Amino acid sequence: MSAIAGWVDFERDLSPQADVVEAMTAALAHRGPDGQGIWAEGHAALAHRRLALRDTTETGRQPAVHTTEGGTTVAVLSLDGAVTNHAELRAELATRGHRFTGGGDGETALHAYLEWGTDFLPHLEGLFAIALWDARRQELLLARDRLGVKPLSYYPTPTGVLFGSEPKAILAHPDVAPVVDADGLRELFAHSRKPGTSVYRGMREVVPGHVLVVRRPGSREQRYWSLPARQHTDSLQDTVDTVRALLADAVGSHLRADVPVAAMLSGGIDSSALTALAHRTLTADGAGPLRSFSVNFTGYTENFEPHPTMRATPDAPFAALASQHIGSRHSEILLDTAALTDPEVHAAALRVQDAPSPLGDMDVSLIQFFARLREAGFAAVLSGETADEVFNGYFWAYDPKHSNSQTFPWVSFERGHDAAAGGLGTSMVDRQLRKELDFLGYADQHYRDALTEVPHLDGDSAAERRAREVTYLALTRWAPTHLDRADRMSMAHGVQLRPPFCDRALVEYVYNVPSTMKRVAGVEKSLLRSAVADLLPEAVLQRKKSAYPTTQEAAYGDFVRRRFVELATDRDAAVAGLLDTSASAAALTADGSPQGAFAWVERASMEMVLQLETWLTEYRIDLRI
Repeated sequence: MSAIAGWVDFERDLSPQADVVEAMTAALAHRGPDGQGIWAEGHAALAHRRLALRDTTETGRQPAVHTTEGGTTVAVLSLDGAVTNHAELRAELATRGHRFTGGGDGETALHAYLEWGTDFLPHLEGLFAIALWDARRQELLLARDRLGVKPLSYYPTPTGVLFGSEPKAILAHPDVAPVVDADGLRELFAHSRKPGTSVYRGMREVVPGHVLVVRRPGSREQRYWSLPARQHTDSLQDTVDTVRALLADAVGSHLRADVPVAAMLSGGIDSSALTALAHRTLTADGAGPLRSFSVNFTGYTENFEPHPTMRATPDAPFAALASQHIGSRHSEILLDTAALTDPEVHAAALRVQDAPSPLGDMDVSLIQFFARLREAGFAAVLSGETADEVFNGYFWAYDPKHSNSQTFPWVSFERGHDAAAGGLGTSMVDRQLRKELDFLGYADQHYRDALTEVPHLDGDSAAERRAREVTYLALTRWAPTHLDRADRMSMAHGVQLRPPFCDRALVEYVYNVPSTMKRVAGVEKSLLRSAVADLLPEAVLQRKKSAYPTTQEAAYGDFVRRRFVELATDRDAAVAGLLDTSASAAALTADGSPQGAFAWVERASMEMVLQLETWLTEYRIDLRI
């Protein structure tokens, strides 16, 4: 669990190259603070950084290796993540004659491969990225879980492949240069990431629900899972009951670990539902109370100003109310302006993601939240990620202005104001460059391509057909970006984020529930609210969606603007050639930090420029456009 990396070269013996693979793995040390393992033999070298969550003894170490009685290697596997049906799968394998030496997920996944071959992946549930070397077939398999909770990048070479949980592991190889071309910039700025792509030239990502098979003649990518379109015949009450049962099962499976698991609790319906179900499970097993955590900013609750679409209410009062009602032992992680304005933490947030981000204080607060969580003794935490994608919680999913647009609904929303033209955080980028690279066209073409994948049922009405498309786009194009961010931020401090709403059975079932059942009487996520109505106080149950908080402190806006002014007036800055002269000049002459309803959008563009500068210099990016 936690981080994987490796190298396959069909023209070389990699046994003497352990130091190179070790350097690749060292770049991922933050993901696995509890040790490392390297296996190198013949044409393959696999490595692992360990976060000990299951079988914390030496028998849980990876890579997991299976040999013949004579000691000949059969197969080697390195896994990041958690196989949530580990116990059931291991029991089934035992009845088929498999014997285990430890209690780790990696060994279980390896034996599943030995039993079912390349068809083993549909047998695995949970969140995982896997590298498996079959020594008999001289074949490497790289696979990701169905929704892409766990990241996995790779870099094809003329004679093999390099791979790692994060791009930084591949960039640590001496044969890989950090080149970013026009397509890389399009991917960076268009805010509609294509599955399998990367901002670095030559680098790819394993597509969620797919396996990459690497052999001497070449590689091929195979899909092992896709969202199925099925007729939904359950009544509304049966649907509510089924959702409750599936969610409870998902929470229970994500709590499985040999260390304590906490919960993120914002006081919204998603995190509150998970916290309530998790607390019930733990107390029933005599292991409660559940520990829950939330993040807040100094003075945020007292001085909160609502945003028209993103944040109607502050989290703190609702998190406290939910915790008190549920019975969890709750802690609020409070961050002041000094914590949000530390330039080193901003740089750390970039290094974690291997690319610049316009989210600024949202990234900084999240990475510090996980640092505090780890300090509190927790290495695994439940999160409500993807609940909005599954249950259509985003306003753009049902606002016809965006849901019926000719591009991704979230991109349609971003284009509602000039500061986001081309993607969030792009307004300070040279206008001519934006035109030449056609950020808008890139996103729109990706949208049209994505629509061709959507499974439909004969007889669907036009409205239901469109609702299915929006949900599919949200799950396959919007969710992976946020899952990747959440994974990177949490694993930066050795905390595994576990999202029960990504459970396969739950996702497949709710995907096929008609939109009218998901949003009864115009109430967002009414299906989820009904499924947990008996668990939560009425105020939490009826609370409208409020996005992850961003600070409203004027002092933070001043901090961003001061740094931007300093950078924008430095002709020798690495980012200078990418800046738009007129937009920068307007920002430099503006009186004070950005204000108003879309201040966060204007600020995001400045944040992006600051991150670009750090990225270009620290990563020594070779920009070729």
